Amino acid sequence: MGGVHPSENKLSCAKPIEALPLPDVVTIPLAQHIGAPAVAKVAKGDRVLTGQLIAEAGSFMSANIHSPISGTVTAVDMVVNGQGLRQMMITIKREGDDWAEGIDRSDALVKVCPFSAQEIIAKIKDAGIVGMGGATFPTHVKLSVPPGKKAECVIINGVECEPYLTSDHRTMLEHGEELIVGVTILMKAVGVGKAYIGIENNKPDAIQKMTELVKDEPRITVCPLLTKYPQGGERSLIYAVTGRKINSSMLPADAGCIVDNVDTVISIYNAVCKTTPLIRRIITVTGDAIANPQNYSVRTGTSYKEL
Repeated sequence: MGGVHPSENKLSCAKPIEALPLPDVVTIPLAQHIGAPAVAKVAKGDRVLTGQLIAEAGSFMSANIHSPISGTVTAVDMVVNGQGLRQMMITIKREGDDWAEGIDRSDALVKVCPFSAQEIIAKIKDAGIVGMGGATFPTHVKLSVPPGKKAECVIINGVECEPYLTSDHRTMLEHGEELIVGVTILMKAVGVGKAYIGIENNKPDAIQKMTELVKDEPRITVCPLLTKYPQGGERSLIYAVTGRKINSSMLPADAGCIVDNVDTVISIYNAVCKTTPLIRRIITVTGDAIANPQNYSVRTGTSYKEL
């Protein structure tokens, strides 16, 4: 229904995800999610560990923030952000790479989730998970379905319709197993028996991979979708997958749907199964990356966020 098909420039779709070197200094905004800014829980001179809580949600519509590096807090002060506005930020000078206790950094896949729906949502809230598709909506709020409404299914957004983006594509190829476990956890959290993974048909390898992974999971269906913009918009995706229409004044829950981005679901898996918070390591895109984007596949989500 409508939409356009801009030229595709998926220059990094065949490039594997790489972990870039840690920066020497990070400056972390306390307002990097929809809702109230987080409140700093550290002060200048404090020593912090990677994954440690450094700012606490300022209200229900807010999100915890955890340190992306280990080191010493050098400032908690107003700093000019990328839009030219001053906002409160925490600056940390890196010292080593020491992680908070209890975080599972192994590659072992954990398939069992013994927690109740309420416990899952509490873990998601504690981990500071927000929507990684761009909206940064606090995920624990999204999963708290309003009274009088009922979720009937979850929809995983793997569309990635923007011409240059390949992060979700690479994530599905390289972390598909974790994604599927995350989907089952998400289903348990909202009490539904059906999930759909929407993927545009310009990603046949991702469609094939996801289809193979869910062959023994009848509750999850992979939905190949037409390649067009803005297919990845929440309302457009709901219509493409379910045929249900919602207007701009309605929420996905009005159509019985909960929609989450691929990287958000991976973050849910990490929070629940690996006790790993959403660690937002900010990458500065270099001149070489801009001049030669085909050489780079930057993860935006569980571990890294483009700036």
